[in-house]
Amino acid sequence: MDRKRRILVAPLDWGLGHATRCIPIIWELEKCGFEVLIACSGRPLRLLMAEFPNYHFIKLQGYNIRYPQGGNMALSMLAQGFKIWQAINNEHRQLKLIIKEYDIDGVISDNRYGMYSKTIPCVFITHQLNIQSPILGSLINHVNKRIISKFSECWIPDNPQRTLSGYLSQNKNHSINCQFLGTLSRFVTKQKNESLDILAIVSGPEPQRSLFEKILINQLSKLEKKSMIVLGKPEYSSSKIFGNLTVVSHLSSEELNQAFVNADVVVCRSGYSTILDLAKLNKKAVFVPTPGQTEQMYLASYFMQNKQAFSMQQEKFNLTTALAEVDSYNGIKHIDYPVKWQQLFAFFERK
Repeated sequence: MDRKRRILVAPLDWGLGHATRCIPIIWELEKCGFEVLIACSGRPLRLLMAEFPNYHFIKLQGYNIRYPQGGNMALSMLAQGFKIWQAINNEHRQLKLIIKEYDIDGVISDNRYGMYSKTIPCVFITHQLNIQSPILGSLINHVNKRIISKFSECWIPDNPQRTLSGYLSQNKNHSINCQFLGTLSRFVTKQKNESLDILAIVSGPEPQRSLFEKILINQLSKLEKKSMIVLGKPEYSSSKIFGNLTVVSHLSSEELNQAFVNADVVVCRSGYSTILDLAKLNKKAVFVPTPGQTEQMYLASYFMQNKQAFSMQQEKFNLTTALAEVDSYNGIKHIDYPVKWQQLFAFFERK
């Protein structure tokens, strides 16, 4: 083959985390001589277009899931189940057209369940082989693993000891071929270049994202500590100052990396991609899981029990109380797990 092998990278559009953890994978694909095309939608599309302005992008339909402001999260997801299933089927049909039109040699899907094919090698990235659901948990996990098994491989962003994902990534289904990616983060260790007491990250689907934003602005603006809130809105480029608090709509990967390094404490959701970033830099954190999101609730409890990060529920969140507790926790830590990317990507040579 005269041309480079062409890999399609497709992150899910629920928040920015799926897109941000694809960034180091795209870097490694480029280093190993692959041509990368990116398929996504919404804010992840805008974020990745800013990170990789010279790449070719394909717009996928989004899942358009909305979290409830109140009520039961599990029931809300079940009520939207048909819409989710339609979205999966639609993206599967779209993938068939993309493979043919762009002559794709392989697919890396971060939690997009419809991006599998029988004609080329396809990878599914997830840390959730065991979804935490209080309703129909066995059925949901049966369907989850059945769909993942349609992919050629499942790549888990953790080490084989699963020190960051805990029970979520335990593989009891041997039909799923799992590989590990270690602490997959776009961040690198570096020196502080200024002091920052608190960095707060707003993320996730609406309306909970905006509710969390209001809580943080209200409480941080009253503290006599140097702080910053990053709103996770790559479509904007604005900033506001409220005394010691700076609120920015978005930061580039390099700028956010430096902000994480500078911060003494990070206040954020307990989303898994954020946990990977915190672990890479061994940061102290206060977790505020998205209300009703069982995965984040599990992870917040997991790290609190392990004395690595303090956690509070959003409806009871009190920053002063949280800051008084955080020093008794050790920070998010990880086990170094060197990934042999060339060997991992050799998987795509099977076409």
